[in-house]
Amino acid sequence: MKAVRTDRELECPEIDEGLRARGVELVTLPDGISEEALIAAVADADLLLMCYTPVTARVIAAAKRLKGIVKYGVGIDAIDIPAAIARGIPVVNVPEYAEETVAEGAFALMIALAKRMPAISRAVQEDGWVWPSGRWLGCDLTGKTLGIVGAGKIGSSMARMAGLGFRARVLGYDPHVDAAAMAMRGMAKVDDLHTMLRQCDVVSLHCVLNDATRHLLGREELACLRPGAILVNVSRGGLIDEAALVETVLAGRLGGVGLDVYGQEPLAREGHPLSPLFGRDDVILFPHLTFFTAEAMQRLTEDTLARCFEILDGRTVRVRSRDPRLLAQAGNIVFA
Repeated sequence: MKAVRTDRELECPEIDEGLRARGVELVTLPDGISEEALIAAVADADLLLMCYTPVTARVIAAAKRLKGIVKYGVGIDAIDIPAAIARGIPVVNVPEYAEETVAEGAFALMIALAKRMPAISRAVQEDGWVWPSGRWLGCDLTGKTLGIVGAGKIGSSMARMAGLGFRARVLGYDPHVDAAAMAMRGMAKVDDLHTMLRQCDVVSLHCVLNDATRHLLGREELACLRPGAILVNVSRGGLIDEAALVETVLAGRLGGVGLDVYGQEPLAREGHPLSPLFGRDDVILFPHLTFFTAEAMQRLTEDTLARCFEILDGRTVRVRSRDPRLLAQAGNIVFA
């Protein structure tokens, strides 16, 4: 058996060791590998593990022995799932390993911006000390209004932390969740996104990226935010019109922006749409690592290896995701 794992910069030693311990020949490939190089690598592969690298229809067609594709993570946008379904190749992800972890990351970004922690810490590192002045004035979260866009598991965890932990007023926008269900998750449902944005001191994004949600926050929506509002995105970079975000930040309209995800990854200090945000006191640029804790990586390892061994052993493959694209699969698959 041969397995190919892309994006080896994301170190997963226990996954690699687990596969090799089962006698699997493992080839690891770097981020940014070309489509042609990936095609050559998977030509005789039984299993493909990917995180960020696009798995196109050409890649799938070239992998004549391929028995399955495992996304060791959540998002599946980079996989041509219809092409895999046409070949009868199961596609699975690991959707539950970091739900609470990512919510904690979003909360950390929010509170760090509210308390001006990055700016103050940077100033102390450079100058040795700062004295109380308007430049360093933070704000309390208690009693503030938090808007959650996307009331799934991560958004619901964020709502619980803010509502029960900090006594914030929590609003929720999600066309797919009714008011009763949202209330049980600690949010008051608002049907119109613009209406919610106008009320919020903080907005945190937790929805999937698809045709309906791409650039969900564009110029018009960003203009609805209160002056001084904080915006956090740990979900998908494409949810925000990043050009409009840069304009909004440079105009000084927001109190802070915390980003862990980007429309184009990795970031770069020059030549990236978000390059103008580097070095700002009111922006935290996190390198898509809110998921990266010891506990979450252990859960990721266990679930990834379980799916790999199901595929390699020819057993029924368990799909835990409720994503319609994965639910469209048939064959030797069980949905749980």
